[in-house]
Amino acid sequence: MFEKLAPAEIEKRSFEIISSELEERGIILQKENELVIMRCIHTSADFEYADTLSFSEGAVERMKDLIRGGAVIVTDTNMGLAGVNKKKLSAFGGEAFCFMADEDVALEARERGITRAAVSMEKASKIDKDVIFAIGNAPTALIRLHEMMEEGTYTPKFVIGVPVGFVNVVASKELFIDSDVPYIINRGRKGGSNIAAAICNAVLYDM
Repeated sequence: MFEKLAPAEIEKRSFEIISSELEERGIILQKENELVIMRCIHTSADFEYADTLSFSEGAVERMKDLIRGGAVIVTDTNMGLAGVNKKKLSAFGGEAFCFMADEDVALEARERGITRAAVSMEKASKIDKDVIFAIGNAPTALIRLHEMMEEGTYTPKFVIGVPVGFVNVVASKELFIDSDVPYIINRGRKGGSNIAAAICNAVLYDM
């Protein structure tokens, strides 16, 4: 039996269903992280995010502060870039970027024998504004960010680490769990560009 809903009501109904199923499962979300977790579930229909999403202390408020200060968002895929609500972000003076398809990034990656994602992070580190990194695909992006921290050349202001896959995915996320960098990380193999964008939007929609 189909539910007859106006287009504007569909998302609201989805969140009602999510809230109801969380209650049925006996899952109580921390209030400060609730909207982020629920939007990730809404995006993926996967309730495991209620258990695996990890937040540094005060992460959501810290991300909001950065956005209010005009921070930019850098993604590791054009899909992630497309998913971020750039209109909401621009209201605070921010922009969103993805450097993965840039010719200079591709050329340097070939010359050095490393991934474009790693070179993209280096390019992003040169932006003269605070940067929120939204990584949903490439663990090498997280690894390079962490390497730059260890080298003392760059420290990100905020990391959303939700790459999906099998090779180095779990380990790359764990690099930031015990760091001093504010983060929202999904532990384990799951994630994706859509999840990275969903996290950005959950915070933007709550501002």
